Amino acid sequence: MPIARAARPTMLDVARLAGVSYQTVSRVINNQPYVSGEARQRVLEAIDTLGYHPSKAATKLASKSSKTIAIILYGSWFSGPIQIALNIEMAAKTSGFDVILTNITEPKDQLVEALKNVIAWAVDGILMILPVTGLPFEDIQAICSDTPVVQIEAERGAAVPSVMTDDVLGMRQIVEHLISLGHTRFCALNGPSNWFSAQARSAALLQVLEAHGLEVTRTISANWTAPGAYHAMRRLLENDRSFTAVVSANDSMAFGALNALQQAGLHVPDEVSLTGFDDIPEAAYYMPPLTTVRENYIRLGITAFEYLTKLMDDPETPAEQRIIAPNVIYRSSTGPA
Repeated sequence: MPIARAARPTMLDVARLAGVSYQTVSRVINNQPYVSGEARQRVLEAIDTLGYHPSKAATKLASKSSKTIAIILYGSWFSGPIQIALNIEMAAKTSGFDVILTNITEPKDQLVEALKNVIAWAVDGILMILPVTGLPFEDIQAICSDTPVVQIEAERGAAVPSVMTDDVLGMRQIVEHLISLGHTRFCALNGPSNWFSAQARSAALLQVLEAHGLEVTRTISANWTAPGAYHAMRRLLENDRSFTAVVSANDSMAFGALNALQQAGLHVPDEVSLTGFDDIPEAAYYMPPLTTVRENYIRLGITAFEYLTKLMDDPETPAEQRIIAPNVIYRSSTGPA
């Protein structure tokens, strides 16, 4: 059920009643120039009529900021979301901001409660590491009112303030690499279907293969973990060994698949090539070292924080997706078909 719009009036409500732009309201609140006396009076009257009280994020950052942001984190049991949160915290503290971190394990009801809690702390802005389907962004905005929000690893193409890794580019590059080695029979080891990155990586794999007139020979799914991928691959290998390349949606699942392949007597990369995604630290030290896609978590954290501060400083900053390009790391888990 959609969340009802927050009861307290917002700057948009003031702008509508005064018949001016959102930016004009912001300038009046911050006592900035370039507003006519007549427009300024209409805004002040609208503020008085509505009983509007500017949030800290709607006031001028330089003089009235609480210098505190919130991170709402889903997926703290996985390496990627944790790395993103740590790099956001580093960027924020380098700029003199305090950080409130809230973990959630459910992306709807728990998210609503987390948003209400951090709003009560009067934070200047919120960064949501929310890489799964959950509460619609319009409901999130209704809860947050004037407090700006940036979502990290949102759904690809969503028209919301967001920052994400280009999963499609990374997967395309790694699949093209395998095709260049002569592979034509692929096993897709996909992540959970409710994760945006799993959706994007799976779709990109299929698109590249289709462009080359190929199809996925076998598809299995796991839960981002090595044990889950290990058992899924064991079950598959009992009936099918026709593929020559396994494209895993993340590194942890690649490690589980590697174990299952080796126990089945299949040598990587002589008989089966194997790839991952994320380039977690362990990827370089498995035997064989894993060919994978490296996500730039440092740049992701810095970009997300900088985008949030821009929204805090100028509420009329356009909503857009800022996309960070990854790099493919070629190691010895891939070889000729």
